Amino acid sequence: MFKKILVALDNSAHRQEIFQKALDLAQATEASLMLVHVLSPYEEGSPGIPIRSYQAYYPVLEDSTWRLYQKRWEEFEAQGIAQLREELELARRVGVEAEFSQAAGEPAATICSVANSWNADLIMVGSRGRRGLSELLLGSVSNYVMHHADCSVLVVHSRAGNAAPVPPAAEATAST
Repeated sequence: MFKKILVALDNSAHRQEIFQKALDLAQATEASLMLVHVLSPYEEGSPGIPIRSYQAYYPVLEDSTWRLYQKRWEEFEAQGIAQLREELELARRVGVEAEFSQAAGEPAATICSVANSWNADLIMVGSRGRRGLSELLLGSVSNYVMHHADCSVLVVHSRAGNAAPVPPAAEATAST
């Protein structure tokens, strides 16, 4: 069975559900957890990427704008670490061996890289249910991980139903 489970966590409302399912599975299989959060400028809650002032002659950021962005990014990093520490303590309280990692980068590729270097047996990743044009334009971390990971992948779909429902005709077309 699975002994090393990597849990990919982001700042979505789905995070707690993914973490709880991973914790339940780890308890049942006596597996250890690697909690992973990948910092990305496109993630919910991340500071907006600064743009240069249109009044500036050269396309550079003003120092004050850059310093403010750095300060907000550092706060974003600290919030991520604080959340991971909370989840780590919850896991340890119920007897699950756990550790965490936070890195900046492209989420899907970083998840696969961390899983590979940690020798994960399983990656648990959430799915926002993007399909069609939305998935094409915005991408899908879970889709990338399923196709590029060197281990098994368990995709946790949200119970909250954040994604728009797929019309029955579209489901029939997709399954044929």
